[in-house]
Amino acid sequence: MKKLIKGLFVAAGLLLTTHVVSAQQKFGHLNSDEIFASLPEAKTVSATIENLAKAKQAEIDKMITEYQNKLKAAQDKERTLSEANKEQVLKELQTAQTELTDLQKRIEDARNKARTDVETKQGELFPPLQQKVATAINAISKDKGLSYVFDTAASQGFNNLVYFDGGEDITAAVKTKLGISATAAKPAATPAKKP
Repeated sequence: MKKLIKGLFVAAGLLLTTHVVSAQQKFGHLNSDEIFASLPEAKTVSATIENLAKAKQAEIDKMITEYQNKLKAAQDKERTLSEANKEQVLKELQTAQTELTDLQKRIEDARNKARTDVETKQGELFPPLQQKVATAINAISKDKGLSYVFDTAASQGFNNLVYFDGGEDITAAVKTKLGISATAAKPAATPAKKP
């Protein structure tokens, strides 16, 4: 009987210790949209990208205006078609059609290049800002003794984990449960790592 009581006390002690340890984990949250909206460098980067996009769109608009003018000229020329000038007008319309097709392709190419240029510029300018914010998140989280920090920003899908320190990684146990080898290759990018 004494062994049973002793065993119950040991089990209760372990349960209490586990509860106290898990109660010590602190959670926090932040809104990254709000942080980026008030970060002066983010405003500068956004303005730079917006100006680039506007400049590219102005170039495309210019080509579209040229296309519309040539199309109108071809339509006006087509209205002058008669038996007397049929051969001459048809040649001019063929030339106009070729020019319009070429211009249409140039417009599409310009749109694709503009999209690529804007994405490239974003890829150059945003990562340093993201790293700066991630460094600040890590520092504040450690200072406050937080184990987990969630991002409550709508643009991030609400409650995305942006910081963690400690906790139990159960990845291997889940793999085992699913019948996946513990030595199976890890994916290139793993979610919810420390920023």
